[in-house]
Amino acid sequence: MNPPAISLLLVDDDVSITGQVGAFLTRAGYRVQTEADGARALEQIQALDPDLVILDVLLPGMDGRAVLRALRAGGDRRPVILLTKVGKASERALALEEGADDYLNKPFSARELLARIRAVLRRAHDAPVPLTSAWKLTAGNLILDRRARRAVLNGQTIAMKPKTLALLEYLMTHPDELMTRERLLNAVWGWEYPAGQRTVDTRVAELRRALGDDAGQPAFIETAPSEGYRFIAPVQGEK
Repeated sequence: MNPPAISLLLVDDDVSITGQVGAFLTRAGYRVQTEADGARALEQIQALDPDLVILDVLLPGMDGRAVLRALRAGGDRRPVILLTKVGKASERALALEEGADDYLNKPFSARELLARIRAVLRRAHDAPVPLTSAWKLTAGNLILDRRARRAVLNGQTIAMKPKTLALLEYLMTHPDELMTRERLLNAVWGWEYPAGQRTVDTRVAELRRALGDDAGQPAFIETAPSEGYRFIAPVQGEK
């Protein structure tokens, strides 16, 4: 007997997304329910008990971030991916602090959303504490204290510029995921920042130097030629 399909609740008031993206995710093997209203989404989450929720931020009435805050305040830790047209890095950081497991800017491809869903579900299965909501991240002899905004390697604090630390944070909260330069630009720098893809390469090189990581035999950051980067060390999160 085949195991039951993983269930998703897709919440967006754009019918092209709930229709086309919902159909794509159904073809990918998920059970998909849709909703267009934030308050109704909360009711549906209780009634349907989905494995993962995809929430648009700009919903009528109760917006997606308010729905997320209500879930987390009630102790509901199920994975949530936020969708938004706002590309600012500060907006993404706030959403993750409020408990989102990932954050995807519109417009997006259905395949990119599918990849994020699979990665978030894998992290939720593997990690007792969701990495995006953990305040302490540990990868071997590397510790990132997100509250103190401090990285420690072999017991010694590493001097890092704020963007370099933010890059490390994003990579460590998404281990073993291929990160394209475009995705890192959107996530760490935001659309409002006039940076090109070479900026990502420069910061990754700076981060590697800070970590003493050999690009040829990396312990932390692997290069995927012509594609991007991947944080390869296993990461554990603590509250």
